[in-house]
Amino acid sequence: MQLGALDQPPPEPAEGHRNPFRFQPKATQSAARETLRPAPQLPQPVEPVQPAGPPPIALKFFGVFDGRPGKIAALSDGRDVFYGREGEIIDGRYRIVRIGVESIVMEYANGTGRRTIPLRGQ
Repeated sequence: MQLGALDQPPPEPAEGHRNPFRFQPKATQSAARETLRPAPQLPQPVEPVQPAGPPPIALKFFGVFDGRPGKIAALSDGRDVFYGREGEIIDGRYRIVRIGVESIVMEYANGTGRRTIPLRGQ
């Protein structure tokens, strides 16, 4: 046995960086440069494109009545009920363009934001 080797002092540490948790040979300068490349840029999340223009018309179309002269549409915003014929302004903001059997075409009073609203009998 080599019990005499245990009595000798440990060797002096050598120059350089020592990492006791690393179990591989010391990297050379060129290998160290290669490993320090900048990380690739990750794509930034893209914000969803908001549609330009006025907000959607928040009325529900729930009925059509035959009146004189022409059809009368029944609309609601969840609180109030509005009635109107083609060409009339509803709630001071919307104009009825066309009243159909199963839908109504409306737009903002200034002529923008045209939308077809289906009939919902609720």
